[in-house]
Amino acid sequence: MGRIFLEHPGGSRLYSCGNCDTVLTNRKELASTRFTGSTGRAFLFNRVVNIRTSEVQDRVMLTGRHFVRDVFCKKCNTKLGWFYEFATEEDQKYKEAKVILERALIMESEGIETPESAGEGPLPIV
Repeated sequence: MGRIFLEHPGGSRLYSCGNCDTVLTNRKELASTRFTGSTGRAFLFNRVVNIRTSEVQDRVMLTGRHFVRDVFCKKCNTKLGWFYEFATEEDQKYKEAKVILERALIMESEGIETPESAGEGPLPIV
């Protein structure tokens, strides 16, 4: 299979796989905490790294019909949520190209506070 290359999004607050602790995203990418998954509470993120996705599936959810891909940890293959490929309802289009991570399947931890993660822009080159 070869080596698995992982990305690190940085940030002062990180979200990781609950099974193997692989970093997935940071608080800056959090779009909403008002979602529900099969295990309960779920979060919507703009960008998530270190995942792989399944084939597209047509699902009817509480908010309408969506075309989604299941999301798995790139390192341990634990199912973590889903990726919104396409929403058929006009008022649900904001979800497209975003990722749902189920709260019960991820961990939240402290990252490293840098000027960049605090929103102050990139670090100066000295």
